[in-house]
Amino acid sequence: MTAELVDICFNFTHNSFRKDELAVLERAIAAGVTTLIVTGSSVEESHAGVQLAERYPEHLFATAGVHPHLAKDCDNTTQAQLRALAAHEKVKAIGEAGLDYNRNYSPQTKQRSVFEMQIELACDLDMPLFLHERDAHDDFVAILEPYLRDLDKVVVHCFTGNGDQLDTYLELGLYIGITGWICDERRGHHLHEIADRIPTGRLMIETDAPYLTPRDLKPQPKDRRNEPAFLPHILKTLARCRGEPEPAVAAATTAAARLFYDLD
Repeated sequence: MTAELVDICFNFTHNSFRKDELAVLERAIAAGVTTLIVTGSSVEESHAGVQLAERYPEHLFATAGVHPHLAKDCDNTTQAQLRALAAHEKVKAIGEAGLDYNRNYSPQTKQRSVFEMQIELACDLDMPLFLHERDAHDDFVAILEPYLRDLDKVVVHCFTGNGDQLDTYLELGLYIGITGWICDERRGHHLHEIADRIPTGRLMIETDAPYLTPRDLKPQPKDRRNEPAFLPHILKTLARCRGEPEPAVAAATTAAARLFYDLD
């Protein structure tokens, strides 16, 4: 029997899924990925994510937030719009919020202010935070840490950092999301050595589809598009790195996600 899995980051609002969204969802369910969290990356995309969750209510939930790449588009109405979205029964977390100094598509000062705005919103609403951090570890921790006493649950999704950074996040009590980056022998091999440090109960898995198609997936999809049906492939690599049976990792990551997002 296929294990039940939760994909905690599915960018289902991406245009590449419009031509075959039902087929993508059906393939995911057939692969055992029965619950999917549609990620909000802007006010507009968060609205679209809620609409998708309403269209497929048995399997989809959503987040509401602004990705650091799009922080430059925020104004003094953004928080109120996110607050209104967060009131929807399908919205289970604030985010994707955070910092990304790798691309700097938005000015760093703007990223920091929009990140803090979303942290404050999550505190006020007593909601989980779904976070993104790339090449911004020190600022990310400095902004987040003062709020942790007022936050219920926080996940750093698509963790790609080093062991010291992982240890810091774990010491702060954060959850960790692992993607197909761990399947990339060029960029993600270091994760093989530290994946077993993540405690059972604070580890979740995700595809970040349509991005980050597992590099060692055979055959590769012709259009290179990642999709949730590939989550079991990521699970297999993660279980091997942790020295644990796949069913145990599947059960633990699913339980962690259901608790984190209050899905029961």
